[in-house]
Amino acid sequence: MRASAGSVFHVDLVRGGSAEATVQALRSAGLTVLAADAHGLTGLDDEIDSGSLSGPTAWVFGSEAHGLTDKVAAVVDRRVSVPIYGLAESLNLAAAAAVCLYASARAHRHPGVSS
Repeated sequence: MRASAGSVFHVDLVRGGSAEATVQALRSAGLTVLAADAHGLTGLDDEIDSGSLSGPTAWVFGSEAHGLTDKVAAVVDRRVSVPIYGLAESLNLAAAAAVCLYASARAHRHPGVSS
């Protein structure tokens, strides 16, 4: 809550139910469900370049220590890796989430323009 700097009061949040059921409900509502995953088969740059982030998108983020559960990884539309330049092993969850959410927000502000 504190780290959101008040943003949590201006976005839709859902609490309760299983993650798998929530993913299915999001998909049924017309959203593409992407999961940030260091071992994802698609890169965030590819998602940006393809324009796929300009549509309705929901992001799933796993725990910082363990990532996504196998059940959640199996039901999302795509697992997306965030590129890491240099010698860092990984990003922390907050950094990865910020990068992914910024990419989606930018795609919504500038549809059809790849970075």
